[in-house]
Amino acid sequence: MYTKEQTAKLQGLTKDLQKNATDVDELRNILRFHEYRYYILNDPLLSDEEYDNLYKALEKLESENPNLITSDSPTQRVGNSLNKEFVTVPHLVPMLSLENSYNSQDLVDWDKRVRGFVNTEVIEYSAEPKFDGASISVIYENDHLVRGATRGDGVAGDDVTTNIRQIGSIPLSAKFSEYGIDKIEIRGEVLMTKNNFRKYNESLAEDGIAPLANPRNAAAGSLRMKDPAAVRKRKLEAILYHVSFIDINKKGSKNHALLNTHAGTLELLSNLGFKTPVHEKKVFSSIEKIIKFCNDFENKRDDLPYEIDGMVIKVNNVELQQQTGSTTHHPRWAIAYKFKARQATSQLLKVEFQVGRTGSVTPVAKIDPVHIGGVTVTSVSLFNADIIEEKDLRIGDTVIVERAGDVIPYIVKPLTDLRTGNENKIKFPDHCPVCNDPLIKPEGEAIWRCVNINCEAQVVERIIHFVSKDAMDIKSFGEANVRKFYSLGLLKNIPGIYTIDFDEIKKLEGFGQKSIDNLQTAIESSKQQTLNRLIFGLGIRYVGETTAKILGKTVEDIFELTKFSVDDLRQLKDIGDKVSESIYDFFQNEDNVAMLKDLAAKGINVRGNKKQEINGALSGQTFLFTGTMPTLKRNDAEKLAEDNGGKLLSSVSSNLNYLVAGESAGSKLEKAKKIKSIKIINEQDFLNMIQS
Repeated sequence: MYTKEQTAKLQGLTKDLQKNATDVDELRNILRFHEYRYYILNDPLLSDEEYDNLYKALEKLESENPNLITSDSPTQRVGNSLNKEFVTVPHLVPMLSLENSYNSQDLVDWDKRVRGFVNTEVIEYSAEPKFDGASISVIYENDHLVRGATRGDGVAGDDVTTNIRQIGSIPLSAKFSEYGIDKIEIRGEVLMTKNNFRKYNESLAEDGIAPLANPRNAAAGSLRMKDPAAVRKRKLEAILYHVSFIDINKKGSKNHALLNTHAGTLELLSNLGFKTPVHEKKVFSSIEKIIKFCNDFENKRDDLPYEIDGMVIKVNNVELQQQTGSTTHHPRWAIAYKFKARQATSQLLKVEFQVGRTGSVTPVAKIDPVHIGGVTVTSVSLFNADIIEEKDLRIGDTVIVERAGDVIPYIVKPLTDLRTGNENKIKFPDHCPVCNDPLIKPEGEAIWRCVNINCEAQVVERIIHFVSKDAMDIKSFGEANVRKFYSLGLLKNIPGIYTIDFDEIKKLEGFGQKSIDNLQTAIESSKQQTLNRLIFGLGIRYVGETTAKILGKTVEDIFELTKFSVDDLRQLKDIGDKVSESIYDFFQNEDNVAMLKDLAAKGINVRGNKKQEINGALSGQTFLFTGTMPTLKRNDAEKLAEDNGGKLLSSVSSNLNYLVAGESAGSKLEKAKKIKSIKIINEQDFLNMIQS
């Protein structure tokens, strides 16, 4: 929409208007430009605060000169452009934006404005976290979820009902009828927790796929994915925080106590099984108490499992909300208090290339130390060669660095306007930076790899992973000690952990008798860890904790896995082709099997917890569930099958006897129809098999 020359001109004009905003037409054009960058390109050139300052300047000019207001002014509409790939549906009530504030005086001024609209001296305010995710609207009719939509332009959004149904924290039905409610529209935010975001990015990196930038982008992108199964894998959550429309029948009461206040509506939603900010929310009787609460909450934002970028303060009483009203852009009865920015600029000094335990080569930017969100950042992962090329990063660039909570910092973009011509392109190596073997890039992946299994960097990383908390949990070992022992020749491989020379360790600085005793105890205790921890600790590519648990429950001992074919592995629950091939390759490698025999000889537990065969109504039959069942949750249905002797498969093949298909069954159903031996049944047919 904007050429490079137009972009440069408008960016220069932005700087001028930030200093002296007097021209209404120029302000409108600038705001439209930055809205396009933010909402359409997802590549903003301004911080939220800088944009808000320009927006407020336009509001001020228009309020002082009402004759200058035009219908297409950014102040006269609710939002911005829609994603054209989805069906557009209208919201029952427009989804307005929130007015932003950045300091205590802004809140004091807002309190004064609110008091000018109401006929009472006592106003209760509710304060709750401002979630940094993707806004949604969900509608329930007759107790059932009938529609989910994105915010869109505020008046209408994209219909993403199928994807919304994949989010476990959104009930498919709720007993609104018990409160006399026939129809209700609820607003909320779709989120990915920081922990799930980290794990998801790790899985992408292992698959050779570029990681996602932040949890907010991950959530927003998920809502527009075409494959609902892929949405489910992202483990999204939704927090519902506002009732925008409600239709109460004659049997209900419009004066129901819980519906009289915002805090009450949150309690009602919580009572009906929705995830709400009811526990983080507080109600206060003065703006001074609100200000203190916001300041205190900012100090503990990193302790929350999800990202927030501020607090939302609302008039608690619904009747007073109605008295206060709304502008065309935002409700007057609510305001967002934005926390301090988590972005900063720095200089990219150099790039180092690190080799992981699976041979993946990751470029890491070393930047001029910069303080962001309470942490000094000196290193930032660049993920892979494609990211470097896409962002056109160069040594010497001034870059924007963002850090959100405990998520790894990342470089948003270089500030190309500040280049002097002395910057140098980043050259990705074609040989391993540690062992000098040639690097390869598997087809379809974004990651370059060193395939030399004896590469020193990989050996060290595998040992670090083996002793880690989620694997064998050998306390007192840790990454620093692994690197030290390896560099001194005291540790060469994983089995060497169990024969390490403690007499030599005693000679090292910092290792007293107590430290030695703790390390010996931790190593000895690790021998009794469950098989799934050992399997996870081996660092088999694509095998995470969940897959390791499945394998641990499948065999009586780890050596049984050497007899499994790729097809055998593929029939295990949630293990697909790529994972099956990786597991098969690992257990067919003679060096790996020799290492496992060495570990077993040293007393490490290699016994699994294979379930005994159950003799029941479904014995000898295999089952796969797809779609949404009328009454049973997927996990409950699968457990019911296993409890009655059935075996679960994770994919459609000739080994499958029954496909139990529910609503919105997709590709698995279509594939099953092509295999004559598979019987396609519904939930009731399945239940009848058990009861017969």
